[in-house]
Amino acid sequence: MIPISDDNPVRQTPFFTWAIIAVCVAVYVWELQQGPEMGTVFLQYGFMPKTLLSPQLIPTDQAAWPTPVTVFTSMFVHGGIWHLAGNMLYLWIFGNNIEEAMGHARFVLFYLLSGVAAALTMAFMDPASTMPMVGASGAISGVLGAYMLLYPRAKVTVIVPILIVFYPFRISAVWVVGMWFAMQLLAAAASTPDSPGVAWWAHIGGFLAGMVLTPFLKSSHVPFFGPRSLRGPWG
Repeated sequence: MIPISDDNPVRQTPFFTWAIIAVCVAVYVWELQQGPEMGTVFLQYGFMPKTLLSPQLIPTDQAAWPTPVTVFTSMFVHGGIWHLAGNMLYLWIFGNNIEEAMGHARFVLFYLLSGVAAALTMAFMDPASTMPMVGASGAISGVLGAYMLLYPRAKVTVIVPILIVFYPFRISAVWVVGMWFAMQLLAAAASTPDSPGVAWWAHIGGFLAGMVLTPFLKSSHVPFFGPRSLRGPWG
């Protein structure tokens, strides 16, 4: 099930949602330009949990950034085109509403804090890991957590592949985000924290952080569990 749009339009231009997408795309283009050295980018800019408490373990033969800095730089580095595309699709669909609900500055703070919480969750689950963690999915998981609290009744168009045909459906966001979170929990429970691949626990940590942060950062006029509103000239 792949979300492709929602029917929850915004009145304000989501400048920072677009900016984050633009930066992530630009960083990925730069990664590709590194050619065979692309793997070094992950070591330099990815977050390695073990170095959080043991910074002396950072490879001395590379100009690696300090671990606290890589918590942030890792949010803008991606491991492949599909990794980037999937993350940016979710941010494009859900990020604009959360930016409007919080305001531009608070949205940026929310996004970064959700990403930090995701990284720290992974460090807690596997403190000995030296596998670089990269990607915006932890921070975007926070956006999904906020969306669950603020717009669960909004309709989301998803496509479901059946054999070789993709069928579109419109279902409530609470089901889309709820099923997404359930899949993260199942995948996290079935994997070991030190196994390579998707950082499932980071997704869970980012999502929960988003739900915790939303009450403090949303604008006061934005209600929780708000009904789907019909905006525009006929709203």
